[in-house]
Amino acid sequence: MKLGLICDGISRELAHAIDVMDEFGLEHAELQFVGDTEVGDHSAQEIREIDARLRDRGKLVPCLSRHVFAGMTTANTPGDDLHTRHMDALKRVIDMAHVVGSPLVRIMTNKKEQILWGTNGAEKWNVAQGAWDRTLPLIAPACDVARNSGIALVVETGNGTMVNSTWTARKLIDDLDAKDVLKILWDPANSCWCHEEAFPRGYETAKDGYLGHIHIKDVQVDTPSATLEVRRIGEGQLANQFQPLADALRTDGYDGVISLENVYHPGDGDYEAGFRLCIDRFKEIFA
Repeated sequence: MKLGLICDGISRELAHAIDVMDEFGLEHAELQFVGDTEVGDHSAQEIREIDARLRDRGKLVPCLSRHVFAGMTTANTPGDDLHTRHMDALKRVIDMAHVVGSPLVRIMTNKKEQILWGTNGAEKWNVAQGAWDRTLPLIAPACDVARNSGIALVVETGNGTMVNSTWTARKLIDDLDAKDVLKILWDPANSCWCHEEAFPRGYETAKDGYLGHIHIKDVQVDTPSATLEVRRIGEGQLANQFQPLADALRTDGYDGVISLENVYHPGDGDYEAGFRLCIDRFKEIFA
């Protein structure tokens, strides 16, 4: 399968990140921050330089991952100041995607309301009334922009966002009737917070044309204590799910990229050391 790396998980200095990718035979360079700048905020000259550096080193860009719509709430409305700023940023990222040859641009969703649907009394007393319905018009304009631009979007299963599972991601796509232009960026570790089992449940929900891109890391969640621990791959709660997930992806012919999201360090803040502790296990499972 096609393996990649979110480059700033090694370093925001792209040249160094590429050196490390070469060391471990990784071809796909997912971009989030380059230098101190988030994708979508680089100048035209900087984008040309980024593109040239990647092409010179034989790297492909599978996804540009800006935090579009992150931090918004259901109090926001389409066309308000914050939504307009996010939409403008999305358009800039799409422009960059055309230059660097990225087929995908990531979006997020607004902040999570915990209970969105319910029955037998919960629909009155517990559900965040109208929260989901107010989310849809925030995301719909992004789908229209993407269609007109010839770029596909992927919505990430995030921590603390309305889409935090493959189930909510698939529902968003269906409710927007956007399967032609919007896919799931599945981060199984993020979905641990809402206790969605990655395999088989998460995968069975995401397959059949919904899955566009994957992020891999390992975690241990303690939801009652509001505590999250990032762990070395194979030492968190996804340890026994990675291999059957990888096997299913191979069997079903998944042709997207799987990016290692290196947010792990061994206790000393050295993320490159954390990457080096995880990369062999990542490749052993998913290569």
